[in-house]
Amino acid sequence: MRLKAAFALFEDLQLAIRTAFWPTLGALWCTPGLLLRPTAISRFFMSHVWSAFGDGVDQNGRVEKLRLIPENAHGVVLDLGAGYGHAISYLNASRVTKYVAVEPNTHMHEELRRVAQAAGYTESSGSLLILSCGAEDIAAILTALGDLHTVDTIISILTICSIPSPETTLKALVNEVLKPGGQFLFYEHVLSPRPDVAWWQRLWTPLWLVALDGCRLDRPAHLWVEAIGGWSEMSLWGKEGEDEENLFWHQAGRFVKAS
Repeated sequence: MRLKAAFALFEDLQLAIRTAFWPTLGALWCTPGLLLRPTAISRFFMSHVWSAFGDGVDQNGRVEKLRLIPENAHGVVLDLGAGYGHAISYLNASRVTKYVAVEPNTHMHEELRRVAQAAGYTESSGSLLILSCGAEDIAAILTALGDLHTVDTIISILTICSIPSPETTLKALVNEVLKPGGQFLFYEHVLSPRPDVAWWQRLWTPLWLVALDGCRLDRPAHLWVEAIGGWSEMSLWGKEGEDEENLFWHQAGRFVKAS
């Protein structure tokens, strides 16, 4: 693997720090107690990073998401790690009856709510539900769904990289939250099949996850989803034209749970 590609993420890391360092330092100055809450610091930092770069990251994967989401997402849609609501722009409003956003970073909720309401999903009408728990909190998700019990579609866009206990969580989401015949749609950066690229992904992950709120470069998320089993249909594809030496190697997938 070329050294230039192996060290490419440092440019991204530098931009992230430059964007979020001073706002985060300001928050610590005003609220010193945050020093005892590293997760809160990480989420505040990440909210500023995503505010600055989320649109660009979204645009970078737009082709794959247009192929994945509009014609497949339907009914009650559960969006894992909804962030600032970028996935909403890909939903077909005539096919989606309710949008459930799982986003533990509450700093993102105000903008997430604004974007959802602009697309016609509102809490007052019952078509919008924003949850502050993580994807791993299956009990909280099921409780919030109430009488719905299950959802028709689960969407995961660049989220599995940071979910705690990802294999256990994914299996529980599919088995307990996704209804029979429902679809699991994802677009994720994953562990590269090339051993040399994977070596660098594993090397940089400890640094990257500290800086970017638990985001890991070394998770074979697409393989974990496939390994859950019980699928009646499976489609998996890569990002068109992506450099195979990219440390952020992407895979998209549409998996349909057996009825």
